Amino acid sequence: DIEVSPSIDIKADLRDVVLCGAQDLEVKNRTALIVHFPFRVWKTVQKIQGRLIRELEKKFNKKHVIFVAQRTILDKNFRRKGL
Repeated sequence: DIEVSPSIDIKADLRDVVLCGAQDLEVKNRTALIVHFPFRVWKTVQKIQGRLIRELEKKFNKKHVIFVAQRTILDKNFRRKGL
């Protein structure tokens, strides 16, 4: 939805960004939205983090928005397993 709106200037940066998932978490008297990104796009997310958080907080009724990088720890011999 953010990509479609005409007034947003972060459209070009959002084309490379994908999400792993999102979840709601109850924190004291407010709800926080935790957004998971793959680690390979984390640098791009950090560049547009401030603007993206403002837009998401407007869209989701002033919820706190938290970005988290999702990493996968691979075994030492992960190449032998066909990955």
